[in-house]
Amino acid sequence: MIYKTEVKDARFPLEGNAGSDAIHRDPVYSYAVTQLLDSGGLVGTGFAFTLGEGNELVCQAAHYYAKKLVGLDIEDLMADFGTFYKSLSDDQQFRWLGPHKGVVHLALASVTNACYDLWAKKRGVPLWKLLTDLSPEAIVNTLDLSYLEDELTKEQAISILTEQEAGKSDRESILKTGYPGYDTSVGWFNYSDEKVRENCHKALSEGFTAMKLKVGSADPERDIRRAHIVREVAGDNAKVMLDANQQWNLPNAISICKKLSSMNPYWIEEPTHPDDVLAHQTLAKEIAPVKLALGEHVPNKVIFKNYLQANAAAFIQVDAVRVGGVSEFLTISLLCKKFGIPVVPHVGDMGQLHQHLVLYNHMGMGHEALFLEHIPHLQKHFVHPARIRNGVYETPQEPGSSCDLIKF
Repeated sequence: MIYKTEVKDARFPLEGNAGSDAIHRDPVYSYAVTQLLDSGGLVGTGFAFTLGEGNELVCQAAHYYAKKLVGLDIEDLMADFGTFYKSLSDDQQFRWLGPHKGVVHLALASVTNACYDLWAKKRGVPLWKLLTDLSPEAIVNTLDLSYLEDELTKEQAISILTEQEAGKSDRESILKTGYPGYDTSVGWFNYSDEKVRENCHKALSEGFTAMKLKVGSADPERDIRRAHIVREVAGDNAKVMLDANQQWNLPNAISICKKLSSMNPYWIEEPTHPDDVLAHQTLAKEIAPVKLALGEHVPNKVIFKNYLQANAAAFIQVDAVRVGGVSEFLTISLLCKKFGIPVVPHVGDMGQLHQHLVLYNHMGMGHEALFLEHIPHLQKHFVHPARIRNGVYETPQEPGSSCDLIKF
């Protein structure tokens, strides 16, 4: 039984321009951390990700949600978690502050993720194994499919998962080979050209075959020059992604993306405002065959549904510490499976939680094991940091979701 909850504000300043992009020039990587203390001596840990300012607001909202868990048994809770999740996200007064977005939704992510971590620890297994071993019905019982009924009913969700049961054992080979990673830290926005070149060589030496560069400069020629530096160092066979972090309006995005196409980007990420579905739909048509990726700042399943319906993105980057947690992440992954769109998460957790979720997405849902973003800057703060070797995530073996932080 959950007898006590704690919510903590954890902030980790970065050094040397790490984490910078075209919009967020001076980030402080931060977590609103929820801990669920179980009478059996276990502690479930979950968090939401922010860039510093306002983290305390997310913590306050998480405390409001977390106190509703006191007195509940984690197994009973997770047997029908979708219903409980909906009751929290649709809290009659608190919902007004969203709905399903912003501070309150980040807080819900923190609490939800702590529930999944405690559940896996209670069963003594890593989260990826807990999810993979669940029946399709049990998985769907943890999800809230409201507002998706026009595209994904409960019966359809169960059917999608049931169809994937046949090939699951073959896909479990990923546990031995590891999940491929890509390096985001080669090209933070404030890095010099020389630093970008140096980091690209370093990434290649560490076994990465895919890497990402931050773009969105006031002078587009800077972006073009730096993109060609990465392509030159990485070679024609490497996957090179470009990330504008919402910097451009639609006319600028069309113009600049067409110019950037000369270096053959694997995708261009977050080119304009994340709420503007129709702008992304227009842009996707204008710059084809260059592909768009998005999702880092898309707040909920409904907006993701709209993006999928509009054929506005070729890659979905849903983040379980930005939407309403693991439950909504899995819901959106199911939507993507139906639409045939790959899920390549943004890792606001630095890969800790998401290494479990992409393994389940591949084994349980049949998503392609494409690659997972790797950002190393907070590794030293985790009890069990994600392990990367030769550009590949090694399969985590410890019970839980790898989200326990060293005392802060």
